[in-house]
Amino acid sequence: MKKAVLLLSGGLDSATCGVIARDMGFEIYAMSFAYGQRHEFELTAAKKVARFLNVKEHRVVSIDLKAFGASALTSEIEVPKKRDVENNSEIPVTYVPARNTIFLSYALAWAEVLNCTDIFIGVNSIDYSGYPDCRPEYIAAYEKMANLATVAAVQGQCLKIHTPLSSLSKSQIIKTGLKAGMDYSITHSCYDPDVNGRACGLCDSCQIRKKGFEEAQVIDPAIYS
Repeated sequence: MKKAVLLLSGGLDSATCGVIARDMGFEIYAMSFAYGQRHEFELTAAKKVARFLNVKEHRVVSIDLKAFGASALTSEIEVPKKRDVENNSEIPVTYVPARNTIFLSYALAWAEVLNCTDIFIGVNSIDYSGYPDCRPEYIAAYEKMANLATVAAVQGQCLKIHTPLSSLSKSQIIKTGLKAGMDYSITHSCYDPDVNGRACGLCDSCQIRKKGFEEAQVIDPAIYS
């Protein structure tokens, strides 16, 4: 089987990306990050999703993005609630500076060690909060850079960054995952859950998830406070 590194957050998108990679016949090596985020429920979910996908290996890498702060996910900044996510072009404070660049760099390093030329990341540029590192042009630029930066690429093994969800709406992503048998009850999307892990229902991520399930006409298995 051909190997692929999957960036796995434990959320709906990365889980769907995982079932797509699995059904494409890849042997999956999943990578998650303890990066100083405000809660660990997403990492718990990532471990469940990794087991569900029957990945070859799942690594949780510890890095400290909390040292830089400037994001509601890595500092004491309040998570925005009840934003109009459909009509607001402002990038919210839940954006974590350079997060996808850092995550992809770790994935690139592991892929080179594994002699692997495929990386999957569940970025989306349709139903999302406007993060600049989710755009197709960013991924294309990173892929170009990666193929200048590794011994493998110099020797002719060019890297491909797969973004199968990039142009899909959230409802389309959900339908795709369900068709592939994904169990969304084990995923976690909320930026600001309560102490028991129940989703707030009001942050951008919760709003986008709830809207996606409503438009897909499927019951959302997430537990909301």
